[in-house]
Amino acid sequence: MLYNYILSIFLLIQSLFHPFYISLTEIKYNARESSLEISQKIFWDDLELELTDLYASKIDFLKPKDKADLDRKLKQYILQNNEILVNGKKAELNYLGYEIEEDAAWFYFEAKQIPRPQKVEVRNSILHKYFDSQQNIINFYLDKSPKSLILLKGKDSGKLTF
Repeated sequence: MLYNYILSIFLLIQSLFHPFYISLTEIKYNARESSLEISQKIFWDDLELELTDLYASKIDFLKPKDKADLDRKLKQYILQNNEILVNGKKAELNYLGYEIEEDAAWFYFEAKQIPRPQKVEVRNSILHKYFDSQQNIINFYLDKSPKSLILLKGKDSGKLTF
């Protein structure tokens, strides 16, 4: 019992000094609209680091110098690092925007004229260039319960069948 307690404290302390790098993507198939509705949660401070490195200029989500320029860079980054194939055909992703929620940002995009998925391939390389331990969790909702993937650096795509 004491050993478990000590081990728990050790793991808690270690987790405080070793950050986790995770994003969450929720993809919902809307049968009525024949579309994919996509929301992606990314920790904005991690994204600031990668974008600052990528664009060689300081990125600030909370106080951007030029909001239109930030939006353009975010759109480009999000669309370059996400790809969805439905039944073997690449879905055309349309970036809708983002909103800040405490320590993370939610990004929204969609794809229209999508037939009912039978086979889906998702590529997500968000933050893989900057963080080797980045994990991108994908939840795809066709009906009520999702099918999920965890995508990592070096394995940034996965397949789901329905």
